[in-house]
Amino acid sequence: MSQTMLETPTDLLRFQLRTAFTMEEDSLAALGELAQAAKSADVKKLFRHHADETKEQIEILRRVFGVLDFPVSTAASPSTKGISKQAKSLIDRSAPALRDQVTLSAALGNEHYEISAYESLILATRSIGAADAVAMLQQNLDQEVRTSQELNTRLSTMTG
Repeated sequence: MSQTMLETPTDLLRFQLRTAFTMEEDSLAALGELAQAAKSADVKKLFRHHADETKEQIEILRRVFGVLDFPVSTAASPSTKGISKQAKSLIDRSAPALRDQVTLSAALGNEHYEISAYESLILATRSIGAADAVAMLQQNLDQEVRTSQELNTRLSTMTG
């Protein structure tokens, strides 16, 4: 497969899986930054818990690479870099009393991106009939959806 040209559905799937791997690694780093920026112990704990889940998701992605017989590797994920950059900018501009809301909002934006990435991966993986890989990716997607719901609940208590 050419690194610059995606020519087949398999090339696209491999690239999407590689970017998902980078996405989760970027998310893990961002969660540490969000936990550090958050003010309440409860929000810090939420980010630490999600970091543990993200480590599990990374391991699941490693297994998906194996099931699909692709070498484990990464590819650039400019979207997650941009989401992290936006979060840092908001944190830097926010008053300490607003930090929990800002960090939770930033995390929610990241979760929505991850949900979209997993939905696309699942569709591509299902199209090649790799049911085991689909089940593993669905597990990660389900976890992302639960985290999104939890972030929404926390934010609604702060803003509503």
